[in-house]
Order: sequence, then C-alpha cells, then structure tokens
Amino acid sequence: MNKKSNRLFSGASPEEVQQDLLPLVDFQSAGQPLAKLNQLIEEKLLPHLMRYDHAGFQSMYNSIPEQGAALGAQIALAHNQGVTNWQVSPGGAMLEELCCKSLCLLFQLSAQADATFMYSGTYANQQALYLAIHKKAELQGFDFGKEGMAGFRDPSRLVILTSRDAHFSINQSARMLGLGEQNLVSLEVGTNRQIDPQQLYKTLAELKGTKDVCCIVATAGTTSTGTIDPIETLLEAAQQCNAWLHVDGAYGFSFSLLPECRAQFQGIEKVDSITWDPHKQLGIPIPNSVLFVNNKQDFARISLFSHYFNRESSNEPNPGIKSPPSTRPMSVLPLVTSLLHQGMDEVLEKLRIPLQNIKRLTEHLMTQGDFRCWHEPDTGVLCFQHQPSHVPENHRNDLQTFIYETILSEGKRSISVTQLGDAVVLRILVISPSIHYDDLIETITDIRSIGMRFTDTVKEPHETANHQSQ
Repeated sequence: MNKKSNRLFSGASPEEVQQDLLPLVDFQSAGQPLAKLNQLIEEKLLPHLMRYDHAGFQSMYNSIPEQGAALGAQIALAHNQGVTNWQVSPGGAMLEELCCKSLCLLFQLSAQADATFMYSGTYANQQALYLAIHKKAELQGFDFGKEGMAGFRDPSRLVILTSRDAHFSINQSARMLGLGEQNLVSLEVGTNRQIDPQQLYKTLAELKGTKDVCCIVATAGTTSTGTIDPIETLLEAAQQCNAWLHVDGAYGFSFSLLPECRAQFQGIEKVDSITWDPHKQLGIPIPNSVLFVNNKQDFARISLFSHYFNRESSNEPNPGIKSPPSTRPMSVLPLVTSLLHQGMDEVLEKLRIPLQNIKRLTEHLMTQGDFRCWHEPDTGVLCFQHQPSHVPENHRNDLQTFIYETILSEGKRSISVTQLGDAVVLRILVISPSIHYDDLIETITDIRSIGMRFTDTVKEPHETANHQSQ
C-alpha cells in the first residue's frame, strides 16, 4: 500500500489512473529486471490502490491480511498447491478436509455437517441454489444433474424466495442456473430491514397451488444494512413448504461465534446451507469463501468423477468432488494459520470492536437533530441521512449523493451510498478493529462540512427564475 501518503488512495480520476497504468500493460520483447518492475509498480499502481488498513476506509467488506493469514498465504504461494484432491496435494487436500470439520464444530453446526472452500460468496450462493433445485427434482422423481430444467413438468413453477435486500448474487445465480430472475420472488422487509414474517406467510399462501418453492434464502448480514433475517422463522416456513433454506452469511455469519450474538442466529444449525466469507472481517486473503451444508451427503448432488482424476473408487480426501473447480488454490492455509496465530479469544474480541463502535455511533447520531438513522444495526453497518435544516426535504437524496461523491473525490476517507425504498442513504461499515469511534466521529464532522457546501449547488426553481430575470 502507499504508506508515504496519509490519503486513503490517490483520489485520481479514472482517466488519470488509466494514464498511469498504461506502462504496466505495455508488453515488450525484452524483459525488465525485478527491481525496475518493483519501482514501476510502486510509482504507478500503489498510489491508486485502496488502503484497507486506513482508519478512513469505512465503506466496503475488504481488509488487509491478518499477520498469521499473511504467513499462510506466503507459504501457499511458494508451493503453488492445487488442493482439488489427494493426487495433486496430499497435505493440502487433507488440511482442507480437517479444517472443514473443525469449522463445523466451531460454528456449532450439526454432527452431519460439512463444508467446502469456494472462490467467492457468489459461487457459494450459486452452488447452494443448485443443491436446492436438485433436491426439489429428487422429490419429483428425477436427477436434475442429468435432466436439467427439462426434467420438471413445468419449470416456470419453480421459485426462490428472498429478501428485497438480498445480495445481487442471488439474481446472478438464478440467471446462471437457467431459472431467470422472473422465478425470484422478492419478500418485503420490516422496519429494521428484516424479512417480514407476516408478508412471508402471505406470499406463501398466494403461491400455493401455482408455484413450487424450491428454496428460501435468508441473509445473515445484508449488504446494505448488515441486517440478520429471522432464521428460525424462515426455517419453519421452509419446512412447511418442503423447501431448502439457504443462509447467505457471507458477511454476518462470523458474528455467530460471539456468545452475545448467538441468539440472533437461532436455528442456524438446522438450515440446509450457509455461505461464509472469512476474507471479510477476519482479514483472510482473497479468495477465501466457504459453503457449509447441514448434511454432508448433500454434496453428492454436485459430485462428478473421472477415470484419471477424482476417481469414484478413491478412498483418499478429494475436496474437489464437493464443488465445481477442478483447480483451486490452498485457500485453507491462510485461514488455519490466522486462527492459530491469534487464538479464538483474540478473534472474538476483534469481532466485537466494530459492533461496539457502530452501536456507539448510532446512539450518538440519534441525539443529533441533523441526522436520521434508517435502522438499528445488527452488525457493523449503519445507514443514515444527513438532514441539515438548510436543505429542503425534496433535495435530501441529492445531498447524500453529493456528500458521497465529494468524499470519494477527496481521497481521504471512504463511505458508501445505497438506496432503501425511496431514500438515498449514506452507509458506514466498520470491518477493521483498528477503526475507532473517534475515526467515525471525524467522518460525521466531514459530512457536516460537506453538507454546508451543498447550499450553493442547489436552488429552488423559483429562485433560479428570479435570478435569471434580474
């Protein structure tokens, strides 16, 4: 990262970044010494990379590698192990198998649970939906892996239910699996952005007889607000309609490790599948995502064998039969070395700090007349609006966008913006435990300062007309 500057990143425009990076893709016949390459990267690329270790980075689910994780990543890179099966890496394959079992115990999942490492949470969600559709096909008497969508008497009846605040990877998965977005049913959320149980059961009643629910997707830590859906309620609904229940816990599942947060995850040990991204607040290098299943036999629905690789008769560990990639890195090692280096007490304490700081920020903003919080945070995310008295209500959305764009262009800190219903809201996310409450207050001070500049950028229509007539 660019340690010579106190900026979060250069603040350069896309055109300026492009101009700086052109020498990095000017491939020549003659090679360059490593020292020259290193200097080129330091001068041209590093200033434009986001500093995830910067206290002003309060926008996305990214972090720099934790020290123990960095050690594991270096070892994995040095040996360049593929861990699909025993043939390509006995140690890598066995380590992944053992780690998956230990993670199931750590998260207090069922005795029959299992897991597999994935390239991203998006792919984990996609595989979970595939397993859900496969199970629905079995209930209708055919093998989805062999017959595909054509095996269903009427594929248009298949639907997936998910929150309107669910991650867009659920939409992507529906597309990739051949369902199409028209087979997604969006569930309304309540005042705190959770799936509304009453609306859920109303929707199920409306679909009965005309649609077949193959999967309900809950989110444990929605992207926009970090909200945790009522998992136990959704589990009961899924059991009633004989559907698969998947929990997208890419961000939030880590918090289930905290004893004080466990009640929010009531029923998690009974769901069919869970997505988890250790590369988020645990600081494990990308790629590092995990898909859990409640019953290890469920992975058989995705398994494929060959005569030379992943042979069906093999008794050695073959992680590759639990997910599609036939080549993948030893992602398990950085997670293992990180947890060993820190110890679970330190891991849990680092998880608590963002929760405490966001809660404290929320309590502060609720006492401020020029701010309005949009939800009570379940995790380390808070959405809010700056509402100074000099900005009329019909320009509040424009103000939030102006604040976001101004902060981004200055390169000193990073927040994000999203839309909840008709409202454009600012969004602060705390991933790193090195971000303190005072850092968040500095962001609020900056937001207020930028809000004052908005006065000259907006004029009411009658004001503009009067000015022109003069």
